[in-house]
Amino acid sequence: MKLVFFDIECAGVHKTYAKICAFGYVVCDENFNILKKEDILINPKGRFELTDRKGEKGIVLPYTYSDFAKQPPFTEVYGKIKRLLEDEDSYVLGHAVLNDVKYLNLETKRFRLPSFNFTFYDSQLLFMTHINDFSRQFGLEYIANALNVEFVPHKAADDAYATMSIVKALCSEYGCGFKELLEKLKVTGGRIDNYSVSKPASRGFGKYNAEKNARRRQRSENRVKFFNNLTKKRVNREGGKLKGKILTFSRAIEDDIAYSMPLVDAVYSAGGRYSQKLDKCNLYVAADDDATARTQSARERGIARITPSQLESVLHD
Repeated sequence: MKLVFFDIECAGVHKTYAKICAFGYVVCDENFNILKKEDILINPKGRFELTDRKGEKGIVLPYTYSDFAKQPPFTEVYGKIKRLLEDEDSYVLGHAVLNDVKYLNLETKRFRLPSFNFTFYDSQLLFMTHINDFSRQFGLEYIANALNVEFVPHKAADDAYATMSIVKALCSEYGCGFKELLEKLKVTGGRIDNYSVSKPASRGFGKYNAEKNARRRQRSENRVKFFNNLTKKRVNREGGKLKGKILTFSRAIEDDIAYSMPLVDAVYSAGGRYSQKLDKCNLYVAADDDATARTQSARERGIARITPSQLESVLHD
């Protein structure tokens, strides 16, 4: 059994092309003894587009760009890459590997080449499953630094080596080989076949997504209930403590309907009114640590702000 770790750098990515300019890989045996490490430079057949439309958020590749014109195009290295990744005796891995697989897919379509067909695994997903944290993406550099792995960012072969080091460290942590690591973490591979790509998965990630989707559905249901509660008829008390005040709550408060719906009733009983639109309110209610977009917008508009406890003090004073 061999392990093949790979990474891809592109001169530019678009929905119809990827312009691969570097394919780096590391091949090792099941004990992580390196058999080969190589950086295959590729003529991208197009100019480098490493920034967004504003010329910002760019990356700098650790290569001399003029050298790429001397390199073979993707069509000439395609066969070598295909044999490497489709070797039946190998497990193929990358970091955030789904992007790289999609790049390969785009380039085969661009040059009208047969599809790649192989199963692949993601070191990022392995790490996230290991720490049971799927709330954010963990970059290769972040994990490598945490594991004291030195490498040059965006040099494909070094990124592949860092990916190998991450997987090696995880295997060491669990005291097992790579196949056993997959079983322990309940991780399955993704697949590219006939230009169709499926994602790697893990039981932990599936559970996280199911719970996240359940919370999203619950928030949606709560917002409907909160809105419907606003439409019921209320008697606005004349001369109450909140006379002339039109309140808006943060989303976090609105979504907690067991708390927010009675609070709206209390606002009307105190002579105030409620609106879900910031441009109609003059008093915004949010926790001190609320940093959501809605709260930020209220701050930028200069709307007076109080905390829920301060509002309760006004209502019950």
